[in-house]
Amino acid sequence: MGRLRTAVSILLFGTAAACMASPPRAPSEQMSLPASLPNPLVFANGSPVKTRSEWQERRKELLHTFTEQMYGRMPGRPAHMRFEVFDRDPHALGGTATREQVEILFDGRKGGRQMDLLVYIPNHVQHPPVILGLNFWGNETINSDPGIRISERWIESGRNPFVNLSCVSNHRATAACRGINAGRWPVQMILNAGYALATAYRGDLDPDHMGGYAESIRSAYPQLEQGNDNFSTIAAWAWGLSRALDYLETDRKVDAHRVVAFGWSRLGKAAIWAAATDPRFAALISNESGAGGAKLFHHPGGESILHLNTAFPYWFCRTFRQYNGRDTSLPFDQNEVLALVAPRPVYIASAMDDHNSDPRGEFLNAVAVSAVYRFFGVSGLPTAQWPPVNQPILGRVSYHVRSGGHSVTDFDWQQYLRFCNRYVKAKPHFVPIRAKH
Repeated sequence: MGRLRTAVSILLFGTAAACMASPPRAPSEQMSLPASLPNPLVFANGSPVKTRSEWQERRKELLHTFTEQMYGRMPGRPAHMRFEVFDRDPHALGGTATREQVEILFDGRKGGRQMDLLVYIPNHVQHPPVILGLNFWGNETINSDPGIRISERWIESGRNPFVNLSCVSNHRATAACRGINAGRWPVQMILNAGYALATAYRGDLDPDHMGGYAESIRSAYPQLEQGNDNFSTIAAWAWGLSRALDYLETDRKVDAHRVVAFGWSRLGKAAIWAAATDPRFAALISNESGAGGAKLFHHPGGESILHLNTAFPYWFCRTFRQYNGRDTSLPFDQNEVLALVAPRPVYIASAMDDHNSDPRGEFLNAVAVSAVYRFFGVSGLPTAQWPPVNQPILGRVSYHVRSGGHSVTDFDWQQYLRFCNRYVKAKPHFVPIRAKH
């Protein structure tokens, strides 16, 4: 397999071991790409990709590789799926937005498999673009709006470093859970900027715990549990984002050609795979998605494959376990997953104190995938130099590393909205292929 070489001058800052041991630093650094990094623009047989038609064949090859080796198989769009809007309030949030709540009935019937989609649409904008992402703890947690239906699904309880879950009783949400995670979802900021916001609870698709298979959408497809390329939790969440997009394509109040896949942490991993597999997404925003997301496995640091497969053995398919301890010799890597998104706009964000996500490894992926954007005749990341803290680099591939730890902040959202203003609101250079899923 071909190896990707950096197109910039290389300045080494210590050994790989030092990179693992020391926290990321400011100001800016110039770093080298791993010498063994696989090249998405080279076929598995070693032949270079020379044309866009050849890229389509390479794209199929990459999709097959990552489906078989990492994420597992996914079902298509359910034949009997239907949508039931059970709430539409044109005077939500003090009259600034229309709130829609939709039951996405995967098997077409009430009481079956379903996901609740919450949509806020700014009333001052006609057919706005949409930012779509899954949330961690229930739709009711992203805003204190009393009109949001409280999830009846299983939800984690007890101590959590990111949110106070004292409102959860016997693994079920209560009214006290309203708005507990609103700080990471600045709904009014997003609406004021002219974007609709759509979100669904991850637990509607997969509850994300060891004993949760029966409650997961994965159990509705037992045939996909056979073999080692089984339907995984990350793939289930990605699949759910595509089903939410299916609904948005029917909603005349929004522009379904301008839907941005967004995700933080493990849900950022899912957003990346959703955008990679579903070309209908107009852009991608990855917030500290780390290993299995925007980070390069070939860059030592952050969470390892062994850790992912031990702590969360259901996140990826069983085949992925054969790569435990082989991070830096992996025959594929996440620059090839992001290549499946190209040339659509991508934003990758890191945080200085979020060592588990490996900010250096995330930045180097932004550098690496830019070669694919240049192949398409557009610019990727404007620089190969790691930027100072809180100084975003805005390009068709964008990046920032902010101060602080693992979270989503107003600073992050301000950069994402600037990015979307430039690459989503404006007529895109590249119009995604409209495909049925």
